Amino acid sequence: MAAEEMRRASASTAAAAAATAEVPAAPAQAGSRWARVWPSALRWIPTSTDRIIAAEERLLSIVKTGYVQEHVNIGSAPPGSKVRWFRSASDEPRFINTVTFDGKENAPTLVMVHGYAASQGFFFRNFDALASRFRVIAIDQLGWGASSRPDFTCKSTEETEAWFIDSFEEWRKAKNLSNFILLGHSFGGYVAAKYALKHPEHIQHLVLVGPAGFSSETEQSSEWLTKFRATWKGMLMNHLWESNFTPQRVIRGLGPWGPGLVQRYTSARFGTRSTGELLTDQESTLLTDYIYHTLAAKASGELCLKYIFSFGAFARKPLLQCASDWKVPTTFIYGQEDWMNYQGAQQARKDMKVPCEIIRVPQSGHFVFIDNPSGFHSAVFYACRNLLSPNGEEGFTFPDGLISA
Repeated sequence: MAAEEMRRASASTAAAAAATAEVPAAPAQAGSRWARVWPSALRWIPTSTDRIIAAEERLLSIVKTGYVQEHVNIGSAPPGSKVRWFRSASDEPRFINTVTFDGKENAPTLVMVHGYAASQGFFFRNFDALASRFRVIAIDQLGWGASSRPDFTCKSTEETEAWFIDSFEEWRKAKNLSNFILLGHSFGGYVAAKYALKHPEHIQHLVLVGPAGFSSETEQSSEWLTKFRATWKGMLMNHLWESNFTPQRVIRGLGPWGPGLVQRYTSARFGTRSTGELLTDQESTLLTDYIYHTLAAKASGELCLKYIFSFGAFARKPLLQCASDWKVPTTFIYGQEDWMNYQGAQQARKDMKVPCEIIRVPQSGHFVFIDNPSGFHSAVFYACRNLLSPNGEEGFTFPDGLISA
């Protein structure tokens, strides 16, 4: 499955790179004199921070639970830090876009962190169900979604990890949070795990959903990837990767044609190629609009890619090497068709000294929470059963239909 994902990615990225090369440079950013004069329909990149917020509001209009959206100020840098994650040519305020849903008083707090090329709105199918049992808080990571997008100046894996881990810690302090459940998806799972390793005292339970970054290329060798790298396509793909050529550059390069490309992706991934519950027409339209605006905005957090992963999405500092240092009880949740390899979690569990469970959800892929929301919710409730029912009065049993690995 992973090989198939890589084949599709290689073909699409190579074609997109060629298309982008033929596109002239984009005019000035929205807010410039040019952007004020020309109608929005004719702007090369028709997006802005205000449009991201508006798209988020439209998407979350599907959610029945009330919520509060806020920009949480996280200052200019963590105290005493020499890391360059906040060095920027702009003087824009740094903040984390945060959505807090109404929930029961004294309910456990669940903080949700999105993955790469995503934002908190991707959890739109889950907020109602999860808010029935938790105080749910979802964020856009620094440099993503409607959060601040400082110039990305990191030059190493260590600096890049600090960009996300330290900004999240500053957000936690600003929100005065402690003793919460931390849930991260894909790259957000990598960040959540690294944060829990550094600040375990704040986390009650760690939920990693299809987490990236458990294995390095040397630990999980791929004969197909080795052969592919020897081809001209593989060499081109590897060059683009090391040059930090991101999928978002394609969206920006296509300008007013970018929304159409995103729409085709959404229709394919959550429609014709979906492994689970299809999106409704309304959901598809609103999600497409939201994805476009979050991807087409200024490049920032997306530029982490080459510093965290080598070509093939193998971690440069794999979590598997830190398994023996784990201090927080952890549950892994994977879609049954997830291209992320759950065997990496099984291997890590052997070295962990804390409780660890692995749950696979049928009829779902990497976006398990969109593909099979009810199965995902059952997995999360079961994972957090000791916090939802401290005295065992609810008698949680392993949910029917899910798979324990």
